[in-house]
Amino acid sequence: MPIVHIGPVAFDLTILIMSALIVVLVFSLVFWSSRNMTLKPKGKQNVLEYVYDFVFGVIKGELGEKLGKQFTPFFFVVFTFLLFANNLGLMTKIQTPNGYNWWGSPTSNMAFDFALSILMSLVIQYQAIKIKGIKHYIKGFITPIAMTPMNILEEVTNIVSLSLRLYGNIFSGEILLSLLLQMANQSIFLAPFALGMNIVWVGFSAFISCLQAYVFILLTSIYLGKKVNS
Repeated sequence: MPIVHIGPVAFDLTILIMSALIVVLVFSLVFWSSRNMTLKPKGKQNVLEYVYDFVFGVIKGELGEKLGKQFTPFFFVVFTFLLFANNLGLMTKIQTPNGYNWWGSPTSNMAFDFALSILMSLVIQYQAIKIKGIKHYIKGFITPIAMTPMNILEEVTNIVSLSLRLYGNIFSGEILLSLLLQMANQSIFLAPFALGMNIVWVGFSAFISCLQAYVFILLTSIYLGKKVNS
């Protein structure tokens, strides 16, 4: 993968480019779908409102009606971002002769998933302090005092759980696709079988990728609900 170093920090150009592309795609689609909205939705407005209502339905059970409406825009952005991020690597593969891969799902990278999960945790901690106050926030960690280490450990395991679940599912899907492509190149007799399996696996992986976007916002809303509703 192409790497750029700025001081001691290394940046994966593929992840940066793919992430920027996804942001542009999500913004463009939402902007296009929300133009000339009417009281009786149709066409692209129907799709936009369906996805928005779907996200609200997912988080409402954990956050309640009021907080659910408040946080739906945030979770809508996360959900739509992950829908694209999880599926981009299934579309094609762009690899240079020296082995650099310029196309792939950002969420197939463990570092990206950990960073995303840490960001979600920071948002949760901030909202918990904002909604409940710093006193109740700290009290949640030290009540009872004997459970303080376990309460702190739970925050770490939440991050690990979110990131590893997302990484494992997306990375494994892309690895198997690569193996099927290699099989097709090995023999002309294996090519039809590999092509058929590739089509089936792309469809299955797309389903899993969408499911993981749903699971990610569901678990994040559960963690947030425990903080703000306790």
